[in-house]
Order: sequence, then structure tokens, then C-alpha cells
Amino acid sequence: MAKKIIINVADHETRVALVEDETIVELFIERKGSHDSTGNIYKGRVQRVLPGMQAAFVDIGLNQAAFIYVDDVVRDNYADIDDHFICNDVEEDAFSNNARQSPTIPKEEKDNIEDLITEGQEILVQVSKSPIGTKGARITSNISLPGRFLVLMPTSSHIGISRRIEDEIERQRLKTIVSELSSNSAMGYIVRTAAEGVQKEKVAYEMGFLKNLWCNIQKKYQTAATPSLLHQELNVSLRAVRDLLLQEAEKLVIDSRKDFGSVLAFLDTFNPSLKDSVELFEGGEPIFDAYNLEGDISRALKRKVWLKSGGYIVIEHTEALVAIDVNTGRYVGKYNLEETILKTNLEAVKEIAYQVRLRDIGGIIIIDFIDMEKKSNQEKVFSALSEAFTKDRSKTNILPISDMGLIQMTRKRTRKPLTRLLCDPCPYCDGEGYIISIRTVCYAIYREILRYATDMTGIRLTLRVNPEVADFLHGEENHLIQGLEKRIGKQIIIYPDNRYHMEAFEIIESAHD
Repeated sequence: MAKKIIINVADHETRVALVEDETIVELFIERKGSHDSTGNIYKGRVQRVLPGMQAAFVDIGLNQAAFIYVDDVVRDNYADIDDHFICNDVEEDAFSNNARQSPTIPKEEKDNIEDLITEGQEILVQVSKSPIGTKGARITSNISLPGRFLVLMPTSSHIGISRRIEDEIERQRLKTIVSELSSNSAMGYIVRTAAEGVQKEKVAYEMGFLKNLWCNIQKKYQTAATPSLLHQELNVSLRAVRDLLLQEAEKLVIDSRKDFGSVLAFLDTFNPSLKDSVELFEGGEPIFDAYNLEGDISRALKRKVWLKSGGYIVIEHTEALVAIDVNTGRYVGKYNLEETILKTNLEAVKEIAYQVRLRDIGGIIIIDFIDMEKKSNQEKVFSALSEAFTKDRSKTNILPISDMGLIQMTRKRTRKPLTRLLCDPCPYCDGEGYIISIRTVCYAIYREILRYATDMTGIRLTLRVNPEVADFLHGEENHLIQGLEKRIGKQIIIYPDNRYHMEAFEIIESAHD
């Protein structure tokens, strides 16, 4: 299966698409001023301890207070960091031989949150889940630092091997290497899939790199103000290189010369041999258009998704869960009702797995398949769904079809789903539904003008839009229009028009003064 990473870079946002067999399967978006905080490490201060919830709120400098559960607090984390983590000079072993490790605590001996941390206390934490909606970031004091081959876990002594490495001899070889290299420290490691077949020297080099990184974070903790950011995760483009190109994809195509250089510099450190897999896109049309990705993204924002047979699925987001309903729609089948239902359900399975992954839907998901009388057909649908999610990099758990014809599943949620990221509550229906957000409309206008400008002969463009969009373009996104005018060499005049829906706009070319 051919996999590519397509990266579209603009001043206002970066979009990264993972493409399998010419179809987009995952989309990551990072907008200016809204860097994903997952993986960032902070020096925070405990604001409130909630014994009834066995959790605490921590100020880490974001707009919303972060929260930490008792299971995410390292025992003795309340101790002074000089006692908990001892960092020597980087030329020597980065950690003292007698650095304390986090012991495994029997369930009946687990501490209460109020015994571990107190209000006003300073604490070293890492964001494990970015803020979503009204919920603040979820944080942990179990720090992890990912590299290409290893993930360093300073507060654990566990050594684990990626489940994707299936050869038992190779698993044992890697475990022996890591155990020998880490014998003088009490820190833990997870060996990533990319380490399969890698020589000991490369593992040792990365281990030293990660140890030094952790050492520097500790030093910053000693002197930094509270709250403050101590370590920032890579931007979305470099995360794609580290997590996708180095492990899954065969090629990366990017349309920014500056970021192209950054990717190559990053690969110089981690894997110079992959530099030939990176390509600078210099085509005349927008890169996402060249790879036919925009249509799939637009489709992923729709409530109803049609199937090729004429059936359809409906995806509904609620406060507690996501419900997916399968319907035969216009499909009437050829032979009998049971066969028609089975074929629709099996077709829906593929689309559901695709949409869940592309939209990055997480949490509890309930799927209402069309009722099937035969137990064997139910098992076919369940097996097909389980197989479809084997390609998903997020952890999923799927239960068999219930007596009511429902499948319950969970999928790990770490960031906003696509609809929450690109859409706003609809002002036309008092928030009961969603429309494309004003910012997303502005960016769509930006891309459409770039397409339009290639064949334009006039001296200026007139843009007719909804008044709220016009205000946004004249105000917060004024730099967008200025950048476009400079890029296409033509003046852009914006006219607000109440007759235009929030998502609608019109571009008119003016041939004369």
C-alpha cells in the first residue's frame, strides 16, 4: 500500500495529509497562534485539589487550567526535583545511578490525590491531551520524550517493545540492547517500530540524545518562572516526519521551500538516508488540489455520507458520544432483503472506519447497523469492522453486535475532531448544528483566489461575501488579503452583501479602472 505525506504550508496554517493509495486517511491542521500543546512539558502550579474526583487543577500558563488525575501523578512527585531526578554533566551518564524509580503500587495501597500534591505546589507535567471544547488540557507527571527509535520514560523503569515488531528474536535482541545500555540508570524506554533491524550504535546515540534533552529540561525547571513552558513538541510538519515518514510513509511532498529546508535539516539528525524521499512541490496549482484532497476534506464535514450503492451513513456528535446510523437509502438490492442489508452494512463498515479515522472521532462511538436476522451475517459485519480498524494508529476497542443490533466501540481521543476544528456552532439554528467557521471560509477564499488568479487578465478582483466575513477579512485576517495582493499583483476589493450566506462568496474580475 503506497503511503505519502502531503504538506500544505501557508502563513496562517499548515495542513498535513496522510494519503494511502491516493486517498486521504488522516489530516492534521495547525493554525497560527494555536500550536497543539500535546507533548509539551511545563512547570505548573497546583490551583485546586479535588479529593472527591481524585484530581487536581494545575495552572500551566494556558487559557484554561489543566487537570491531572491521581493515576497520572508520580509518587514522590511532591518531593524537591533535586531529590527526585539527579542530573550530572552531559559528558557523563546523564543520570545518577541511585536516581529513584517509580515503584509499582498495589491497588489497595494507592495514594489519594491529597496525599500526593497540595495547593500552591510547583509541579513538572506534560500535556497528554490538548484542550478540547470547554475542557482544559489533561496532564501527567509521567513524562515521555519520543525519538525516532525510542521513547524515554524518566519516571519509569519499564522497557517495552512495539507490538508491531512481531519477530520474537528481534524483540529479544532489542530488549537486550536497551537493557544493557540503560543498566546504569533507573529510567524506562519503549522501543518504537522504526528500531527494527537497527544496530546498537544508533540506539545508543539516540539514548544519549534523549537523556541530554531530559537533563536540559530539569535544569530549566530549576530556574524557570511558574507557570512556564520548558519543552515544546515539534511543529506539525516535523511531527509528520518523525511519526509518519520515519515509520510508515514512503514519500513526503511539501509546497514550502523554507519548510522543505527544515525537514531536510531534521532528517540530517535522525536519518539522512531518507532525504531522497522528500520532494519540494513547485506546481502551479495548490498542492491539495493537485492530489485531489479538498473534496474528501469537504465530505468529512458533512453529517450525511452517501455510499456508492445508494445507501448512506449519518454521523451525529453529542455531548457524551458519537452515534453513527446506517441506512439503505436508494439501494434496493437484487435478490432478497437479508442480502441487501448485509451488502449495505459491509459497505458502510469501510466508510465508517474511513470517516472515523479522517475526522479523528474519539471517545465512545455507537454504530447502529441495519438489523440482520442471521447470526452469521452479524459476525461477518463485526469481523469486517474489526479488520477495517487494524490500519488505525489510534487505540480502539470494539464490542460484538448487541441484541439490539448496535456495536459499541471506543477510540482514543487526543485532539479535537475535524468538525470541531474547522466548524463553528451555526448561528442560523441557535447552535443546534454547524456551519463552516468564518476563519475556514476566509482560508477557502484564499485558495480559490489563487486558483482564479492563474487565468486572470484583469487589474483587480472584487470579492462579494457575507458582512461578517468581510469584517473578518478587513480586521483579523487583513494580512491574508495583503499577502494575496502582493502574490498575484492585483488589487482585491471586498464588498459585504447581506444576501450572501456565511459560507458563500463570489469572485469577480475587473478588466478596467
